[in-house]
Formats: sequence, structure tokens, C-alpha cells
Amino acid sequence: MQTIKEYVQSNKDRFLEELFALLRFPSISADPKYKEDIVKTASFVADKLKQAGADKVEVCPTAGNPIVYGEKIVDPSLPTVLVYGHYDVQPADPLELWDTPPFEPTVRNGKIYARGAADDKGQFYMHVKAFEYMMKNNALTCNIKFMIEGEEEVGSAHLGDFVKANKDRLKNDVIVISDTSMISLEQPSIETGLRGLSYVEVEVTGPSRDLHSGVYGGAVANPATVLAKLIASLHDDNNHIAIPGFYDDVVELSKEERDALNKAPFDIEEYKTDLGIDEVWGEKGYTTIERAGIRPTLEVNGIWGGYIGEGAKTVLPSKAYAKISMRLVPNQNSEKITDLFKKHFEAIAPAYVNVKVKPHHGGEPVVTPTDSIAYRAAEMALEESFNKKPIPTRGGGSIPIVALFEKELNVKTVLLGFGLDSDNLHSPNEKYGIENYLKGIETIPLFFKYYAELNK
Repeated sequence: MQTIKEYVQSNKDRFLEELFALLRFPSISADPKYKEDIVKTASFVADKLKQAGADKVEVCPTAGNPIVYGEKIVDPSLPTVLVYGHYDVQPADPLELWDTPPFEPTVRNGKIYARGAADDKGQFYMHVKAFEYMMKNNALTCNIKFMIEGEEEVGSAHLGDFVKANKDRLKNDVIVISDTSMISLEQPSIETGLRGLSYVEVEVTGPSRDLHSGVYGGAVANPATVLAKLIASLHDDNNHIAIPGFYDDVVELSKEERDALNKAPFDIEEYKTDLGIDEVWGEKGYTTIERAGIRPTLEVNGIWGGYIGEGAKTVLPSKAYAKISMRLVPNQNSEKITDLFKKHFEAIAPAYVNVKVKPHHGGEPVVTPTDSIAYRAAEMALEESFNKKPIPTRGGGSIPIVALFEKELNVKTVLLGFGLDSDNLHSPNEKYGIENYLKGIETIPLFFKYYAELNK
């Protein structure tokens, strides 16, 4: 029997080539023109699960994109682990900012550059290869189920229906998700919480048509200018969100909890240098770590209106738009926050424009337990693999399915992520370290080993 380290080293090139093949599919869920690529990606994932040793592999149709399901039940009396991931990716725009094509994976300085490299193809595929190792070496100590979806980047709109309709099939003892980050390869960590999400689009309309800015400028309100003012008013001088009732349900952490959170290794100067900024920004009274993990936020994700092509066109636009996301913390509710935003934004709109707020999707914040058998197993696996005990952190991102799993399947989740915050998720030049990828494959079988042992 090969050790996992030996297996990874002897199969390293193949593991990378398989990931590269997966990354070449432009499985962009936000754009319907990539529907055929979505289907091809799902088929690829299903084939790789079969090759790794999964039984009952199925590409399950939904009202949206298909879900890939597979399982291997070695003994019904053993605990069952459900692995969740997503094969869809964010749009690659703006393409001109990529140093190499987003769907042609390129290795530079030990990192794989491609859309989806870290979010989430590289991370969920670690589980497929770890499963392959366990099957070939008779080392699968738990039953395993896979559910890899294709709509996470657009809010998992149809996953809830699938989960509700397949509760028996999805029955498990713990869910493992690798779609988060760790502090570094030198200091492993486990995320113990995720922020929720409320995502909206706003439309500001002024005149019934675009106008000549010389003829009408100064006499008719410009929707782009009004939108900018409305957005600016959503934060006060302390960068506190200025929507009445927004913070009513926020759970404030104790001084002890905040102190523990801030013990995580963090170099503010390195942080600024990496981002190319001279100074950080955020809510007064909180550290950068706190602002990015335990505090709610409101951010503009896109803003447009009028003429944005080459050259000049002196136009006063009829409409202006923005897409806005709000990250939420316990015990905020995404529907309540969306409603608060809509009412506030419509209330502050001046009479010379009309405002529409269109809700998109949302998700609830979650906190995962650190005293569970599953967390302890993850902790032991990382400590053995990295020779250093992992520390708990809070993630700033959102995985809405975690709260849904807890509600519908009544199970907790372990966030066993191997990415880094610097991996350029959702941005040009997304990347994932080869060492992170291989280290994940090495660590996952250890989680299964310890989870089975601790459950005896």
C-alpha cells in the first residue's frame, strides 16, 4: 500500500493534467451562452468520479444547471461524509486584464492561473483525487457521497429543490466543503463561519430618453450623478452603513472573541503591498481582520450608465444602474436586509428621478461548531499534514448552501479550504498554488481516517 504522499508524488503530473482539462471548460453559469459548456463540464466531472471508484454516478437535471451526484457505500454502519463543491465559475471579464487566457491554464511561479483554479474546480477536484487514492489503497474508512453543482456562482437557485427532493439519498453525518481559504501554507487554519449575502440591482431613471448634455445639462437631473450621490449616502463618515435598522440583529462578539480572532498572523503592510493600496478602509473601531470577517458590509459590484465606449459622446443618460452586495453576519437575515435596503433606497430617491430595486439572490450567515468530532478530525488531519496546529478563523465570503444543508439535512459542515485570500477569486488572473492543490489531496484522506476513528 502506498502512503498518500507517495501516491501524490507518483501521480502529480496526471493530477495536474486532469485539473487543467477541467479548467479549460468555460463553465460560466451567469451567461446562458455557456450552457453547452456547463453540460460538458458536468459530464467530465461524472466521468472522473466513475474512474475514481464511485458507484451510482448520475448527472441530475434541474430547472437550471445539472448536479453531479456520486457515492461509494463501503459499509452502512460506517459514518457517511458528503462532499459538496461547484463546477461553475464566475465570468472572466474584464478579459484584457488577464496576463494569460482565463480558460487556458498556465503555470507561473508554482501557481495555476485560470478562472476557477481556486474557486472551486481546483478545490473540489482535490476530493476526487483523494477518493481515488483511498479506493486504490483500500483506505476509505467512511462512506462517501459527492454533490457537485453548477449554479453556486449565481446563488444556487435550484439546489434547494434538489436537496429537499433527495433527503434520503443525501443523508450523511457531516458535510465537507473545500471552497474557502487558509491563512497560508506555513500557518493552516479552518474557517468556522461565513457571512451571508443580499444581492440587489438598482435602476435610476431620469428623462424618457438620452439627452444632449449641452442642450439639457443643468436643467434636467442626470441619473448617473444622482445614483452616485445615493450610493455615497449609504455609508456615514465612520464608514458605518447608514440604512436604518441594518445593524439591529447583528451579534456583537465579546472582547475575548475579538482578541482571539486578531491573534491570527496578519501583516498590514504586506496586505497593503499585495493590494497596491496606500491605506486600508473600513468601519471605524474595527481591525482589518474584523472588517473582513465579522462585520456586515455594503459594496458596489458594478456601476454603469450613459456612454462608455471609445472617444467622447456628450450625452445626459436616461438611466443609470448599479449592482450592490451586502455581506451579512449572525443573526442577520438576507430577506429582511434586502427589504430594508429597498425601502431605504426608494425613500431617499429625489423626486426628479424614479428608482427601482431588483433583488437577485441571497444567503444566510453561518457559524460552524469547533467542538464537534468533525472539526476535531479536520484539525488533526491538518496538524499531521502541515506539522502545525490549525487555528480557527472567520471567512468573509458566502456559501449559502451551508445554511440550507443545516436546515434541510440537519447536519453541520466542515470548511476544509486550501486556497489563499490572495488567489484573486472573482478577479482577473485567478490562481491556485500547485502545492496547495497537492497538499489538499494529501490531507483529505487523513480527515476520513480521523473522522472514522473518533466516531468509534
